[in-house]
Amino acid sequence: MSAGGTGAARRAASPGGPVLRPGHRLRLLEGGQALFVAMEQAIDRARHLVHVETYIFVFAHQALMVAEALERAARRGVEVRLVVDAVGTPEVPAEWRTRFGAAGVQWCQYAPLGRLGLLIPSRWRRLHRKLCVVDGVVGFCGGINLIDDCDDVVLGRLPTPRLDYAVEVSGPLLAEMQATMERLWWRLTAMRYAQSREFGAAWQSWQVARARRDPGLRRWWRAWLRARDAGGRHDPAEPPTVVGARATVLWRDNVRHRHDIEHAYLRAIERARREVVIANAYFIPGRRLRHALARAAARGVRVRLLVQGKYERFLQYHAPRPVHAWLLRRGVEIRAYAPSSLHAKVAVVDEVWATVGSTNLDPISLLLAREANIVTTDRRFARHLRERLDHLLREAGEPLEAGALRQRRWHERARDWLAFAVMRAVLFLTGHRY
Repeated sequence: MSAGGTGAARRAASPGGPVLRPGHRLRLLEGGQALFVAMEQAIDRARHLVHVETYIFVFAHQALMVAEALERAARRGVEVRLVVDAVGTPEVPAEWRTRFGAAGVQWCQYAPLGRLGLLIPSRWRRLHRKLCVVDGVVGFCGGINLIDDCDDVVLGRLPTPRLDYAVEVSGPLLAEMQATMERLWWRLTAMRYAQSREFGAAWQSWQVARARRDPGLRRWWRAWLRARDAGGRHDPAEPPTVVGARATVLWRDNVRHRHDIEHAYLRAIERARREVVIANAYFIPGRRLRHALARAAARGVRVRLLVQGKYERFLQYHAPRPVHAWLLRRGVEIRAYAPSSLHAKVAVVDEVWATVGSTNLDPISLLLAREANIVTTDRRFARHLRERLDHLLREAGEPLEAGALRQRRWHERARDWLAFAVMRAVLFLTGHRY
């Protein structure tokens, strides 16, 4: 039996939970530089279709690797689709609009704001997932936006690279990733194309692309992977590639998958026996997640959290503090990431259940945004991620203490509760409870 198919792993998936299928290749990628190199290589091998979704795309520094790879692919006849969120990426620079247009890169914005902008609550529902699928045979999912590791839209130029993760994946779940991305793409572009002469050509292109994603292409890709693996041993400096892993992709949207990711977290935490390790940038969990973590700590599970240590915005910095204090009093260990900005959204439970994705454990991600997470019960992948998080918690995290939070000046504590109250009021306006 493979490491990804042990009894403990199957129990972690749990009855009633998502079905994790075997046969996946997973590689953990830390930081934008690692992701962009992997994406560039995959896009440069593309023959038929490249599909990318991202919240932020900043056309500068490291992220230009991806932009240029998309341009090259389109110029050689590959169908290239790019979706960016209109809040995260309010505009594409004129130079790149021209270059994409000349090359044939198709791109669009998700939910442009219009004149009233975010004053309309329904427009708070954003496209926050970060996905890429190439030819239906290799994909990427995680929390990393297409922005240089040392650039930050709020903090400016960072002294050290941002901490974030993504997963390179191949295997059965790619079919679902591609189908979900295609549904959104055609929903966003259908009206525009229906009113233009391009509609017929676009529809024909889509049919051709579907026909090309056939078993012959998949056989070619598997042969290429076998040849690559036979060509040399794994470089110990590179993250290991796990073969044969059980995995699935989970979604959060406002229709069929409103709570899938949250429920997966809850099932894993409730079944934890030894350890829960979470690194999450904007950690403001709702009542159910808070109480699940507290119950885990009460039954002897070691619960450790790595959270954002940098001040970005008022709500994001102050609203989590009352939650932190509540969890600290119940035995949860919390450390604030100090060296740079933390943007990760990852977790490991008992070194057997792991997730990497775009989902913050906060109300925006869990109740409003479109998100995507890879979940696996492969021990090798989970152990590797846990080892990395353990190192960061010990070496790069500043411990938070309940007493120290209580002893801060009164106006600091008042800001915390004001931010928390504002967050709850905002959710009330959208019709959500948290």
